[in-house]
Formats: sequence, C-alpha cells, structure tokens
Amino acid sequence: MSRLGVGVIGAGVISQTYLENLTSFPDVEVVAVGDIIPERARAKAEEHGVGSWGTADAVLDDPNVDLVVNLTIPQVHVEVSQAAVAAGKHVWTEKPLGLDRESTRALLAAADAAGVRIGSAPDTILGPGFQTAKRAIAEGVIGTPLFVQTAFQTQGPDLWHPEPAFLFAQGAGPLLDMGPYYFSALVSLLGPIAGVAARGSRPRTERRIHTGPRAGETFPVEVPSTVQVLSTFEGGQHGTHLLSFDSALERHGIIEIHGSEGTMVLPDPNRFEGRIAYVKPLGVFRDGMKTEQEWIEIEQEGTVVGRGLGVLDMARALAAGRPHVATGELGYHVLDVMLSAEESASTGQYLEIESTVAPVPLLPAGFDPFAAELA
Repeated sequence: MSRLGVGVIGAGVISQTYLENLTSFPDVEVVAVGDIIPERARAKAEEHGVGSWGTADAVLDDPNVDLVVNLTIPQVHVEVSQAAVAAGKHVWTEKPLGLDRESTRALLAAADAAGVRIGSAPDTILGPGFQTAKRAIAEGVIGTPLFVQTAFQTQGPDLWHPEPAFLFAQGAGPLLDMGPYYFSALVSLLGPIAGVAARGSRPRTERRIHTGPRAGETFPVEVPSTVQVLSTFEGGQHGTHLLSFDSALERHGIIEIHGSEGTMVLPDPNRFEGRIAYVKPLGVFRDGMKTEQEWIEIEQEGTVVGRGLGVLDMARALAAGRPHVATGELGYHVLDVMLSAEESASTGQYLEIESTVAPVPLLPAGFDPFAAELA
C-alpha cells in the first residue's frame, strides 16, 4: 500500500499543529485543506505546502483523499464525518466523536457498512509518555491497579482563546472539552467504565473574552463549568475526576494510578510526553518515625511528536491489516461516559454505562513516526 492521501477539513487554531506534523510524516501526504471560509483554507495550504484548498466539499470530492481529518467545531463533527464516510473516506476526527449517542452510533454503523475506519482524538495516548507508562503498569511495577485520581483545574479558556464561546456551549465545557483526554487514558489503561456519579456547577452565566479582536465582549455559559465525577470500572477499580474552568489554582494534567504495590504518576494526558514515576509503600514504620518515600523515575521510550500521530497509526494499521489504537469505538465509549456524567450531574443519580469497548492495544514495538514504511 502506498502512503495515505489526507484531506484536512477545518483550518482553525488546532489545524496548525496537525498540519505541521502530518506534513512531516513520510507515510502520509496532505493533499487538500478545506474550510467553511475557503481563504482560511488557502492560507493554511500555502503555509504548509499543500497543493489543493477550498471548501469541505472540495476535499470530499478529491479522489486523492483517502482519509479525512475532521477539525471542525464539535457541533458539526458527526455531520462532517458522515459526509466523509458517504464519500468513501476513512475519518480521523477531533474529540469529541459526537455530541449524542444516537447520531454517533449511526456514524459508526455507517462506517462499518461502508468498509471504512473511524479514528478519534485524543491521540495523546499514542505518545511515548503514555505508551511507556502503560507498558510499565502492564509489567506490574505498581501491582494490581486499585483506584485512580485525576484533576484538571484552570481559570478557563476565555483568558487566552480569541473565540472561546464554543468551549462553554453545549457539547463542550470542561467535561466534554478536557474529559476525553483523561477518560481515554484511563480506559486505555484499565478497561471500560461501568458507571458514574457526578455533580456540576455553573457559578457564572456569562463570561468575558480577554484577548483578540473581540476582547471585552461577553458570551453565555451554557453548561457546568466545574464537574466532579466518581467512576467505577468494569475491572472493579474506581476513580475521582475533577474538571474545572473556575479554579484560581492552575493545576493541569494530574493523573495518578494507585496499585497494590505502589502509586504511579503519569504525564499530562493532554501532552505526548512528561514525567513518569512511581513510589513504593513505606513498609513498617520503625520507632514511630516516617521514612521519606523515594520516587523511582521511568525514562520514556519513543519519539515525541504531537497531534496527528493517530492519523499516522491509522495509515499504517490499514496497510498492515491490524486494528488502529484510537478507534471510533473507544471514542464512543468515552462519549457515553461523559454524557452519562453530564446526566448524573443533572439528575443526582448513579448511572450505569451502556457501552463497552475491547482492550486498547499498544502501538507496535519500535513505532517510529519518521520512518518510511509505506511505499
């Protein structure tokens, strides 16, 4: 199989890092960029040396596009992905995969019927930080995982994003915007989540834009801007998860796995690398005195890249006839978990998760993004 032809739909902020990385991988070729504002697509195409640009339809109609990278706003993720599937294209979509269960299940069913694949962000679980940590946990360095703790706290993206309203709209908020990073990582490590209970709050009904040409304008807050979730995994573990756009304390990327023989801290699940370390139990205290615990550092293995790694994995998986890692089924289960948490926060009830997902594989050993494996 020759290298995969990729078309990008959505030329917004996140497209920059995708295009930087995808144009550096020898096994994929970005052949087209499309956007609702064609001139924006043109600017990105010219910046990154892509030969074709235009509307989304132009990308879908391009016979050289094998896979569509969907970087549109969450509210149209399913619509654009469905159009790509109907055009016979594989799809990689930014998170979340969709905003409701029914249309998202229909998307997966349509892809299956068409014989094309769906992949879903985040692909941070393919980074060397997470992959190294996952191997270490599988090798038993902390024994049997028992419970997990995660936290994401910020003052909110309205401080830095020039168009932040969509991040506080239906389909976003800290739960659906940042939750995919944490829940995808945890499901990849521990398996499916069986149930959730949650509480949420919306202390402000409107917020102010702080940067860009619209600085000073206000916009409505449609969803809870702080959510706390209690999860139960099918394997018996449980977890606590804080996601907030209301915290004066900026604290990102906390993810801890507590096991029968130790505790491991993992890299920020919104990053592709970071510190991996674990600590063993102290054992018996002598003379009532505590001993300082020693953190054991684990050196990550692999090449650090960034967003777009999931697209490359799909290209190579298609050529090798193996499953890719960040599947649509994983994306759907994570969406189901987050929607259930949203519903629990509204009703006050513990909710069982209807969906499940197969074990998430590791990348093949020695995965090198910059090797040319496809002719």
